[in-house]
Amino acid sequence: MNPLFPLQVVLAALSLVLVVSILRSIRVVPAKSVLVIERLGKYAKTLHAGFHILVPFLDRVAYTHSLKEQAIDVPTQPCFTWDNVKVDVDGVLYYRVVDPRKASYGITNYEYATVQLAQTTMRSVIGKLELDKTFEERDSINAAIVAEVDAAGSAWGVEVTRYEIQNIDVPAEILQAMEAQLRAEREKRGQIARSLGEMESKINHSVGEMEESINRSEGEKEKWINEAEGQAAEIRALATATAASLREIAKALETPGGDEALSLQLAEQYLGELRHLARGETRVILPLDLTDMEGILGSVRALIKS
Repeated sequence: MNPLFPLQVVLAALSLVLVVSILRSIRVVPAKSVLVIERLGKYAKTLHAGFHILVPFLDRVAYTHSLKEQAIDVPTQPCFTWDNVKVDVDGVLYYRVVDPRKASYGITNYEYATVQLAQTTMRSVIGKLELDKTFEERDSINAAIVAEVDAAGSAWGVEVTRYEIQNIDVPAEILQAMEAQLRAEREKRGQIARSLGEMESKINHSVGEMEESINRSEGEKEKWINEAEGQAAEIRALATATAASLREIAKALETPGGDEALSLQLAEQYLGELRHLARGETRVILPLDLTDMEGILGSVRALIKS
């Protein structure tokens, strides 16, 4: 037996261990992932995506973290609103690791702690709201939870990006009461809408009647103005014609024998009017003696001269 055989075996074993250690010290970190390295039990460095070689027997990978945004389910939990109504609420929390060192050494389990803090914050926020507001203000509830959890998660190297409420379960009797209230509100709004429609209809009808009355009065006003203007024009034309006739008569009187012709014409018109008055059932008293034509003509001449 070769006396060096045991030594060769030991050297071969040591060489194998060294090769395995060297191979294990080679690390290829994928994208959006990090490795937290400890050297002799203490934090040494953080390895990001790429090719890395560790110091054999001294360095070890203590923690592995993903830098991707992750979603975790927040289990259903009972909450009491400000008006003492019990509701069951669940949701989804979105977060990502921004500081791998704090995520490794700041807390034992940052995922569990984040979920617990989200549940506690949700109970606190919903306890400040009435039941109706919990349905109307989901965005404000989500924002309040994100702000609270993100403030605490900064010490753990975790950033909370958003929180979404999935379901708000209400007891059956409360749900029936809410549905009855909604029906009453819808009926109330319907009655208000109908009353407003009737009011608008009456207002429009009265405005139409008022406009019609104004238009009618304006038309009558224009009619009266036109009639007055027509009568005025007729009077002016008659006056103009009368003045022209009088001027012609005056010219005729200035000519020789004009007064005798006028007297004769007036006497004829006078007698013609008397003929219309003389009827079987009427009695006429005349201021003149019709048998005395000379006297009648003399009276007419005297009237014309005066």
